[in-house]
Amino acid sequence: MEREPRLLALRGAITLDADTKDEVSEKTQRLVKEMLARNDVNHDDLVSIIFTATDDVTADFPAAAARALGLGDVPLLCARELGIANAMPLCVRVLMHLYSDRRRDDLHHVYLEGARGLRDDLPE
Repeated sequence: MEREPRLLALRGAITLDADTKDEVSEKTQRLVKEMLARNDVNHDDLVSIIFTATDDVTADFPAAAARALGLGDVPLLCARELGIANAMPLCVRVLMHLYSDRRRDDLHHVYLEGARGLRDDLPE
């Protein structure tokens, strides 16, 4: 029996090696591509994507990297992470909203580079 598609949210994060435009673009694109691939998400399934970055990421907007991937027609938003003491530096996080007939438990949240430590409870 096929399940009815419903709105789901997919999480991901990646750390940067440096605050440069190329690094923000490259790492954000890598994360978004991996989130889409691991979860077999089609462009038309996307509803919106929210990007957050720590205060030390100032070289570019993570959403600009997503637009460069052809996601310019998907609503994209950038925001700041809370400035918590001892938080992981140079980190971009993603909250992706999508329609899928998968169960929430079947989603593969993606944490790459140093951000892997944010959710070491999740399988690789």
